[in-house]
Amino acid sequence: MAAPRRRRRTVEDPMTEVACIGRSIAVRRIELGITQQALADLAGTSRSTVQALEHGAGTVKLSLFVDIAEVLGLRVTARAATDHEAS
Repeated sequence: MAAPRRRRRTVEDPMTEVACIGRSIAVRRIELGITQQALADLAGTSRSTVQALEHGAGTVKLSLFVDIAEVLGLRVTARAATDHEAS
């Protein structure tokens, strides 16, 4: 039986953006010398949630993402989708 086809991710793919956000969170956390557990404690969540966010896996509520960003001193801004990205 053939293996299922995997879809190639594009720059516009939201999952690519989630992975970039997760990477940014991990980099900032490491810059500050904070462990995943310490970040989780400060943000009121679990270490596994922080780990999943940093790896771009799973789902995280927007409010929790904002809490984590605030702990790290990051600013969250909204970006409107262009016609190209929305399709």
